[in-house]
Amino acid sequence: MNTDNPAQAGDSSRPPAPHASVARSAFLVGAGIFLSRIAGLVRERILAHYFGTTLAADAFRAAMKIPNFLQNLFGEGVISASFIPVYAKLQAQGEKEEAGRVAGAIFSLLALITSFVVLAGVLATPWFVAAIAPGFAGEKRRLTIQLVRILFPGVGFLVISSWCLGILNSHGRFFLSYVSPVVWNAAVIASLIWYGGRVELSYLAVYGIWGSVAGSLLQLLVQLPVVLRLAPAIRLGLGVANQNVRTVIVNFVPVFISRGVVQLSAFVDTILASPLPTGGVAALGYAQTIYLLPVSLFGMAVSAAELPGMSSVLGNEQQVAELLRGRILSSTRRIGFFVVPSAVAFFVLGDIVASAIYQTNNGRFQHADSAYVWGILAGSAVGLVASTVGRLYSSAYYALRDTRTPLRFAILRVVLTTALGYLAALPLPKLLGIDPKWGVAGLTASAGFAAWVEFLLLRRGMNRRIGHSQFPTIYFAKLWMSAVAAAGVAWGIRLWLHPQRPLVAAALILIPYGLAYLGLTAALGIEQASALARRIMRRS
Repeated sequence: MNTDNPAQAGDSSRPPAPHASVARSAFLVGAGIFLSRIAGLVRERILAHYFGTTLAADAFRAAMKIPNFLQNLFGEGVISASFIPVYAKLQAQGEKEEAGRVAGAIFSLLALITSFVVLAGVLATPWFVAAIAPGFAGEKRRLTIQLVRILFPGVGFLVISSWCLGILNSHGRFFLSYVSPVVWNAAVIASLIWYGGRVELSYLAVYGIWGSVAGSLLQLLVQLPVVLRLAPAIRLGLGVANQNVRTVIVNFVPVFISRGVVQLSAFVDTILASPLPTGGVAALGYAQTIYLLPVSLFGMAVSAAELPGMSSVLGNEQQVAELLRGRILSSTRRIGFFVVPSAVAFFVLGDIVASAIYQTNNGRFQHADSAYVWGILAGSAVGLVASTVGRLYSSAYYALRDTRTPLRFAILRVVLTTALGYLAALPLPKLLGIDPKWGVAGLTASAGFAAWVEFLLLRRGMNRRIGHSQFPTIYFAKLWMSAVAAAGVAWGIRLWLHPQRPLVAAALILIPYGLAYLGLTAALGIEQASALARRIMRRS
């Protein structure tokens, strides 16, 4: 059997899953992500309240980069791309015993590799910190090293949680795997609230990190019982001689490198931001939390829902190509409807969004910090659409067992992000005669440009693979016009009312912005808007 192209598996195929099923799966993924992101926003609000953009905030943000890097490197993205296509196809073919052997082998391999990585990470933490934050010195560097060493053991729990996600998604259980981070956030929030105001900021950062480790364990424990119930045939063992296990491993290597390259871009941001004035790394982290909301809720939700369905279909090359073209077009429209207004809001109303989330009474995060985060968000808006739709195209490549093409484009993206980010973050502010802290906004804008280059290459390669599919240009033009017009309405309200309190301003400005966008897109005949409006009317 040729594992490089499922289209060669034969002419017998089951009917493709209806788009309604994909929409329901995407809704479940989105609902889980939404709840976890809401919990994350609560966590970020508390972090901003206690830490603001202080030295401890910079150390905390930098420390979280390394465990997050390893989780993403060994975890969700790699599992989705290498394991789910093989496991889901075995389930679709009724080979449950073989699927159990593959799942058990991948669990064993992940556990073994992660154990070595965690041990090495604890011992090599000072070198890691020197690599990701070369601009840190003195107390900031010392605190970052201490926090990273505490965090490393929790990485193992998060990686195994990602294995659970692969099993759950393959069985159509999308909600639990994506809502489970709520317990991780709850553990961090509880530790910050309990110790906040009682200890110095450096000690509070340490307690918050211990809460993160405890939350990682809880995140695994809430998923594991359901996994064992859904897949009782799981058998532990390395099983590297098994052909399907070897297929996962072969696919794992380029995806592992690809994810490493993509994650490297996040390190590049921190490396380039670390020499900037104090608060730059923290502000970048605050902005990225907001930026990742639409990426996760819409790009990740739709892509995660599509991958098992794409991977499970059996048929000839023409059937698979036709299915992928239809799904990509439909999901691109679905993603665009929500991401376009998000990008416009980040660019035009970013200070309203940041102040509503992070500003609190008597907290360390003030209006000037909101304006700073707004500038960084505006830069992020440049590549928001490309990043989210690009995830969908990557899923299509993974469904076709092609993990190398996304890798090549990811490498190019990181090279561009690094070169352009350096120029935009360090020399450019000096040439323009502006405060060096605004170099962080240049970082995000340059990353957005690189995201567009990657997306265009992914799309062109997929068109060559499955046949040309027309991009919904007119559809997106209507979305952009509606979002810009709605932003004009929001600014009119802002200039008229001048609301001062952050939450009041968000309610008076952002809600009309959303309603205006919904009304305009519905008037222009956008199907998603009409369906959403009908749903709202029925509930009201």
